[in-house]
Amino acid sequence: MDDPELDAIRQRRMQELMAQRGLGNQQSAEHQQAQEEQKREADERRQMILSQILSSQARERIARIALVKPDKARGVEDFLLRGAQTGQISEKVSEERLIALLEQINEQTKKSTKVTIQRRRSVLDDDD
Repeated sequence: MDDPELDAIRQRRMQELMAQRGLGNQQSAEHQQAQEEQKREADERRQMILSQILSSQARERIARIALVKPDKARGVEDFLLRGAQTGQISEKVSEERLIALLEQINEQTKKSTKVTIQRRRSVLDDDD
């Protein structure tokens, strides 16, 4: 049953498959590294622009907010970047102006909580 020719063909085929997988993983790793590099560069550009439009106190405040609520800090940063790109922000944003902006955003995103209590009615209770 053991055919040496068949074994040789199987070994060559296994080596080919292993080589293809190795190349596929290598290409995938390179692609992933390229994406990470692009993300890192975009983040560096973002931080550079923010440092140009924010005062040091305002940057510190956003950093503290990012520790507690990263998504909120990211939203505020996005808002500030859009304002800088459209020309709405001409000078550095002070901490006081940032606080006013944060209060304005809080009012817009305020969620109202409503509690509804439903009481169970017993089968034996009659509403006669």
